[in-house]
Amino acid sequence: MYQLYYSPSTASMAPHILLEELAVPYELVLTDTATGSHKKAEYLALNPNGTIPTLIDRGQVVFETAAICLHLVDSHPEKNLFPAPGTLKRAEAYKWLIWFSATLQSTLVVYFYPERWVTGEQNAADLKRHAQQKAQGLLEQMDKHLASHCSPWFLGEEFSLIDIYAMMLCRWTRHFDDKKARDYPSIALWVQKVLARPAVQKVMDYDGLVKPYV
Repeated sequence: MYQLYYSPSTASMAPHILLEELAVPYELVLTDTATGSHKKAEYLALNPNGTIPTLIDRGQVVFETAAICLHLVDSHPEKNLFPAPGTLKRAEAYKWLIWFSATLQSTLVVYFYPERWVTGEQNAADLKRHAQQKAQGLLEQMDKHLASHCSPWFLGEEFSLIDIYAMMLCRWTRHFDDKKARDYPSIALWVQKVLARPAVQKVMDYDGLVKPYV
C-alpha cells in the first residue's frame, strides 16, 4: 500500500487524484502546511526539503510531485495514464510534464512566496506582479496548445497524468487579479472535462474544497 503525505489544496493534489484514477490501495497521511507540520523533524527526516507531497512505496521515499507521479504511472502501465516508454508520445508527455513542473509551477511558487527571493513589502509586491504576468504568458501558451487540436485531452484522445497535473496548476491561478486560467477559452473547455471525472470530484470533496475549483 502506498502512503501519501499530503495537505489539502497543495501539490499533493496531483498524486492524490492519480492514486484514485489508478484505483490502487493507498493511505493518506495528513501533513498540514497550515500548521507547519511539513517543517517538523519527523517529516523532515523523510523529506529534508520540507515540501509536500512525499510518497512511501515499500519503504522507498519519493519526493517531488512530478517524480511521484511518474513513479506511479510507470508502476501501473496497464492503466494507460502515460504513453509507453520509447514512443514519440512519451517524449511529448515528458516535455509537458517537465514544462509544467519546472516552468509554470516554479513561476507560481514565486507568485505565492515572493518573500523567499526579496526583502521589503514593495519588492515582494513587484515580484509577485511580475510572476503573475509571466504565468499568464505561460497560460496563453497552454491555451494555444489546447486550441491546436480537436482532441478532448491535453495529449490527444487519451486522458493522462498531464491532464491531472495541468488542472492542479490551473487551480492555483484562481486568485489572480485578472486573467485566471479559466478565462482562457480553450483551457476553460478542457478543464471542465477534467473536473467532471469522478476521481477528481472525490479528491475535491475529501479535501473539503469549494467551487469554483479552478
